[in-house]
Amino acid sequence: MKLGVFLKLFRTRSLEDALAHAASQGIQAVEIATGGYVGNHHLNPKEVLGNTQEIENIKRAVTQNGLTISALSCHGNPLHPNPAIAQEHHEDFINSILLAKELGVDTVVNFSGCPGESETSQRPVWITCPWPTDFIETLTWQWEQKVIPYWEKMGKFAREQGIKIAVEPHPGFVVYNTETAIRLCEAAGDHVGINFDPSHLFWQGMDPVQSILRLGSKIYHFHAKDTAIYKHNNELNGVLDTKSYRDIANRSWAFRTVGYGHGAELWKEMISALRTAGYSGAISIEHEDGLMSTQEGFSKAVRFLQDVLITEDSGEMYWAR
Repeated sequence: MKLGVFLKLFRTRSLEDALAHAASQGIQAVEIATGGYVGNHHLNPKEVLGNTQEIENIKRAVTQNGLTISALSCHGNPLHPNPAIAQEHHEDFINSILLAKELGVDTVVNFSGCPGESETSQRPVWITCPWPTDFIETLTWQWEQKVIPYWEKMGKFAREQGIKIAVEPHPGFVVYNTETAIRLCEAAGDHVGINFDPSHLFWQGMDPVQSILRLGSKIYHFHAKDTAIYKHNNELNGVLDTKSYRDIANRSWAFRTVGYGHGAELWKEMISALRTAGYSGAISIEHEDGLMSTQEGFSKAVRFLQDVLITEDSGEMYWAR
């Protein structure tokens, strides 16, 4: 496995400076944002697609720093009921796949998206319970009329381009847990898998180790981000918390740098489960910790993960004897 970082952490730096800084901190792989909600601060597909010289410049900047690109990421909602937003995010998605092919990158990360409740909706509607029956009827309509048709098409396009799509399960979108992830992968085909981010599973009460083992070879990419559960607020209000992420004192949970929500033992179990499942890709650090600066959270995550990662060689040491 390689220690990686989602380069959006350093979006105020130029691509060249961000790459150099990541490498200086012990990073081996970078994930680069190319659209959607995360923007395209370092790499705008529309500006570089088909530009052979610029593609070579990007490749050179990466390799000169001893890095590889683990994925391009365009976390968006191509199923948004607002046609303008849906089209923008869909184009980002298509262009990210095409750019990945030109760069020799094999994975593009995205969300599953979330439609509205009907053809006349203006905003996405995330269904979290089956009753009143309006909810289950809406959920059925979303999957049958919007989700599956779109992802069948994108799965086919990804296969034609030779690119893997890693969908990140995330509450607020139709894929948010293990069974919805499996449902989407089965509908979309073998070029659609999962970007596994345990932070979104922790607060839902899921066991990420069991989820990793269940998803197995469908895990195409991994985000390293943690979540702290605040017992005093959770026991009063539960985990469905709509307060601002900045209101940490009153929230039931908050995103944290790895090691500040769960200890090394659990992270070792997750890394071992990934290895058991055959994953040998990047462990990409993502920072959304409201109690630490970006650099502090990043530095702590690097040190923490360096102690728990399993390298490609170490898994072969015993059996090689």
